[in-house]
Amino acid sequence: MHNENSIVVVTGAGSGIGRASCIKLAQNGAKIVAVDFNQTTGEETLSLIQEHGGEGIFVQADVAKNEDVERYVLLAVETYGRIDAFLNNAGVLQKFSMLSDITEGEYDRIMNVNVKGVFLGLKHVLKVMEKQGFGSIINTASTAGIRAEHSLAAYSASKHAVIGLTKAAALEYVKKGIRVNAICPGGVDTTLTQSVPLMIQETGYVPEEIPNMRMNRYADPSELAEMVVFLASNKSSYMTGSIVVVDGGLTL
Repeated sequence: MHNENSIVVVTGAGSGIGRASCIKLAQNGAKIVAVDFNQTTGEETLSLIQEHGGEGIFVQADVAKNEDVERYVLLAVETYGRIDAFLNNAGVLQKFSMLSDITEGEYDRIMNVNVKGVFLGLKHVLKVMEKQGFGSIINTASTAGIRAEHSLAAYSASKHAVIGLTKAAALEYVKKGIRVNAICPGGVDTTLTQSVPLMIQETGYVPEEIPNMRMNRYADPSELAEMVVFLASNKSSYMTGSIVVVDGGLTL
């Protein structure tokens, strides 16, 4: 990605890290293909991109459906001719519970979006990037991808899987001009983390251990977006298969 006029696809673009990254990438001259399951928030992100002087398109998609993923990738190529960078970011948070209390439905929901969604995004975007001979992919994992988080067994498993996919893709495509890295946020002020107090209130279940925010605050999504912009650009040209922790010391 040469920053100016680069084409970047972002999933989970409707909120949090996805939205903040769309805005920051657009401010750096990128054209954005914003993908989200939620049409309303996705279109709001597109408006914010345009307000910041950027341009892009919005595509409504369920990242766990192969045909939806094929569609957003096809629309990106039809609209802009290529994909320079891909923020494979859409994810959902598990309801807190002990492992033996996780329902099969809840397990499937988490794995579908967080693992299958990331896999399908990789599968289809890699095909495009392989033809081009270049590209940078950033997968959103989590600190729960490098250690367990209490009461989040399925979520932790899903994010460990994202790291496995990241390393595998990085290894397989390293000679094809494609870089694949992952970011591990830990405690970011997003709609995903904002749902936590409500979830605890609704279920009455409180995890034995709550993550320790050593900086005494959550990250602002824009702080993660800075890392995304760096990994999407040529400034990170020698990085692939890197698992970059951006967690304010959470995992120390």
